[in-house]
Amino acid sequence: MIKLSQFKIDRSRPGCWKVAFNNPPINMFVPETIAEMESLMSAIETDSSVRVVVFESSNADFFIAHLDVAKALQQPDVLTVWRDIVLRLAAAPVVSIAKVRGRTRGIGNELVLACDMRFASRQNTLFGNPEVGVGLVPGGGGMEWLPQLVGRSRAMEIVLSGDDFDSDIAERYGWINRALDDGYLDTFVDTLAHRIASFDRETLAAAKEQLNRYGVPTSAELKSSTEIFFSIVAGPSAQARRVKVRNVGYGVPGDFEMNFGRYLTQFGPDADEVEAKVG
Repeated sequence: MIKLSQFKIDRSRPGCWKVAFNNPPINMFVPETIAEMESLMSAIETDSSVRVVVFESSNADFFIAHLDVAKALQQPDVLTVWRDIVLRLAAAPVVSIAKVRGRTRGIGNELVLACDMRFASRQNTLFGNPEVGVGLVPGGGGMEWLPQLVGRSRAMEIVLSGDDFDSDIAERYGWINRALDDGYLDTFVDTLAHRIASFDRETLAAAKEQLNRYGVPTSAELKSSTEIFFSIVAGPSAQARRVKVRNVGYGVPGDFEMNFGRYLTQFGPDADEVEAKVG
C-alpha cells in the first residue's frame, strides 16, 4: 500500500482502480503532486491484478487547474520526472482512462492527453494549454500529443491561442474520445472500465503495445519542449506576464481560474509600449 495525500484510490472493483485527484482548493499541480504521481505509477506497474485505471477529480469545477510554475521552478527536475511519468503511463500494461469534469489546463491537459482514452462532461469541462498567453510554451507534452491527435493546424489553434475549449469542440477535433452529458458520464466510463477489466491483462497489454506504435511521442521529443520551456521562462517577457497573472487571482478560487482563457489577452505590453516600439 502507498500513502498519498493528493490522490484517493478506490480499489473496490476487481481489476479497476479509480484515482481521484484531490488538492484543494482548485487542484493545482505542484512538485509534491508529481512525486506522488511517480509513486502511483510504480504501484500501477507492480500490481499484476490491475487492468484499468480511471483518473478523475474530487472537485467538480477543476479536474486539474494547471502547474504552479513558481514552485516548479524551485525544483526544475520535476518536469524531467513528469516526462518519465507520462511515458510510463503510455507504456504500462494497464489501460488508462481520463474521466474529466471541470477545468483541465496546462499539465492537467497533458496528463489527460497521455491517457489511453479521454471522456468528458459536456456541460462542465474546459480544456486548454494557456502557456503562450503567459509567455511560456507547453513543456509537459502538449506540443507532442496534440498534433498526433488533432492534426497540425488544430494543434496550432489550441497552443497559439492559449484559449479554453469546451468538450464538444474537443470531441470534434479528436482531442477526446467523446463528450457525454454530465449525468451519464460516470455510468458510461464505469461500464467501459469494468468491461475492459474483465479481459485478460496479458491480452490487453499486448494489444496496447501494438497500438502504441502510432501516436506516442518519444522521450527525446518531450525533452525538447521541456528545454524550450526552461529557456523561455527566465526571459523578461515571460517574467513580466507572470507578474501580471499573479495579480489577478492566479492559483486561487475565482473568476480568473474559472475562465483563464478569457483573461490572457490582458497580459501583453500596454498600448503605449507597443506604440513606442513601432515608432
